[in-house]
Amino acid sequence: MERKFKFSVNEFYHIYNRGNNKSTIFFDDTDRKRFQKLLYVCNGIEPVVFKTIQGLPLDKIEKEETLVSIGAYCLMPNHFHLLLREKKEGGISMFMEKFLTAYSMYFNKKNGRTGKLFEGVFKAIHVDNDEYLKYLFSYIHLNPVKIIDPLWKESGISDKEKAKQYLGNYPYSSYFDYLGRARGENLILNKEAFPEYFENSKEFEQFIDDWLLLKEFQGLPLELETK
Repeated sequence: MERKFKFSVNEFYHIYNRGNNKSTIFFDDTDRKRFQKLLYVCNGIEPVVFKTIQGLPLDKIEKEETLVSIGAYCLMPNHFHLLLREKKEGGISMFMEKFLTAYSMYFNKKNGRTGKLFEGVFKAIHVDNDEYLKYLFSYIHLNPVKIIDPLWKESGISDKEKAKQYLGNYPYSSYFDYLGRARGENLILNKEAFPEYFENSKEFEQFIDDWLLLKEFQGLPLELETK
């Protein structure tokens, strides 16, 4: 389906997609780590030959001009979320094509499958106001709570401390980066391209706490919500 808008330089977008027929797109940590690495290496104007960098940490991989700025991301069993800012004309489309093609080829080869991995063209929402943009930092980072508490958005959190502990041990999002934990995946983000909503990790942690305390999480009406 054709988009109702065109991506524009310096604008913010919530990008997401799920597996075809809601199928799982991450079977193990190897898949998730490959996805994270591709977020970094595919964000550039040069083509990627993954076998030449497969064993390298991110800080040893040379990159020049990037296509997008990544502000947040989260991997779920059958879908993913990205918060992007377009840096150059056509940047988001180019990045997503490189990125999703590379992961699909890896996943299909590893699992001896053929055909589409993702459900059609990736989905995109133009983030056109500041309140909405800040909201996405909670929405994206709190997604993993659904893994242990599937109805928390509708019914409220059943165990806040358990949820926080789970998030604190879930490395497949940018949550760790906003908590200030040092790791190679820190390089995926370009926080400077996004408003400075949180002066430090404590402010971010309090922001997440505030959302967890809500009796009902007013989630975005996204088609990909898993059930």
